[in-house]
Amino acid sequence: MSDAQNLKQLPLMALHEKAGAKFAPFAGWSMPVSYPLGVMKEHLHTRAHAGLFDISHMRVVRLDGADAAGLVASICPLDPAAMADGGSKYSFLLNENAGLIDDLIVTRIAADRFMVVANAGRADVDISCIKDAAANLDVTVEPLDRVILALQGPEAAAIIEAAGIDITGMAFMNGRETAEGWFVARSGYTGEDGFEIAIPSSDATAFADKLLADDRVAWIGLAARDSLRLEAGLCLYGSDLDEETDPVSAGLLWAVPKHLRSGGVFAGAVRLSDIIAAGPQEKRVGLQPEGRQPVRGGAALADADGNPAGRVTSGGFGPSVGHPVSMGYVRADLATPDTQLFADVRGKSVAVRVVKLPFITKRSKG
Repeated sequence: MSDAQNLKQLPLMALHEKAGAKFAPFAGWSMPVSYPLGVMKEHLHTRAHAGLFDISHMRVVRLDGADAAGLVASICPLDPAAMADGGSKYSFLLNENAGLIDDLIVTRIAADRFMVVANAGRADVDISCIKDAAANLDVTVEPLDRVILALQGPEAAAIIEAAGIDITGMAFMNGRETAEGWFVARSGYTGEDGFEIAIPSSDATAFADKLLADDRVAWIGLAARDSLRLEAGLCLYGSDLDEETDPVSAGLLWAVPKHLRSGGVFAGAVRLSDIIAAGPQEKRVGLQPEGRQPVRGGAALADADGNPAGRVTSGGFGPSVGHPVSMGYVRADLATPDTQLFADVRGKSVAVRVVKLPFITKRSKG
C-alpha cells in the first residue's frame, strides 16, 4: 500500500474536494494545503475577515472524574485549582529532562471535567502519557471523535454569533460546551481573534456550510495557516519544539505559573527548575532576513566571525508584513534584538537580523 493510501482522511474530505482544495501529507493525514483563492489571498483574507480551517487532525481528550484536576497537575506545569470554570491555558507535557513532549490547550469545563487539545502528530503519545498518569486515579480519559473547525479573523465573533452559537461573556482563552457533544473555545493559531469548535461528525457538514454561506468566510489551507502562525511568533511542534527543547529555551516560561518554576509534582519539574536557575544556553528568537529571499527551517546560522550561532526552525514569506520571516534558536549571548547573523541557504550566506517576536501586532483578545 502506498504512503498516500496510508494517510488518514478528514471527515469533511468531500467538502474540501468540492471547494477545489489541493492536498498534501501532514502528520499522517491528507490535509488541504490551499484552495483556488491561493495561499497569499487566503492569508490576507484571514487577517481582514475570517478564515475557516479544518483542523480535525488534532485530538480533543476529555478528562472526567474526582481526580481530574489532580491528573492535570501531575502531567502539566499548570495549577488547575487556580483555573476558573471555562478558563483555558496554554501548557505542555514534559519528559523528565523538561523536554517538550507536546504543547497543549487545557480548558477547565467544571470542577471535575477538563478538555485537552493535542497536536495531531503527538496525539497518540500524549494520550498514552495521560492514561499512564491516570492509572490509579478516579478519572476517565476519553479521546473524543470530533470534527474540529477553526474560524479565525477580526470578523469571527460576529460570524459565530450569526451562526447561532452563544459566546456571551466568552473572552479569549475561554471555552465551554455549548450543546451535547459541542465544545467551543475562543482561541487560535493565527494571532487573530477566533474560535475552535469541536463538534460531532453528524453535525459538521451542515455547520461548515452555514459558516461558508457567509460572504466573510473562506476556506483556508495548511500553507496559509503556517504563514499566519509564523507572523504571530507561534511555535509548530516538530519544527520549533521537540523533546530535546525545554520551555525556557523556547521562550514559553510565561506559561508556567511562578510558584511552579521552582518545583512541582509534574514530570520534568526538577530539571525545569535547574534550567531556570542556570539560564538557557540558547533562545528562540525572531529572524528577519535581508532582501526578499525566505530563509526556511534547517538553515544553519553563523555569527559575524563565522562561528556556529544556531539554526533556523521555521521560515517563509510574511504576506501581512511584506517580507520574509523566520524563527530559530541562537546562542543565548546572541539573542539580543538587532544582532546580525548569517544563514546558510544552499551554500549562499544570507544576512539575518534578530528581532523581537511576534512580527505582527496580535489582535487575539487575550
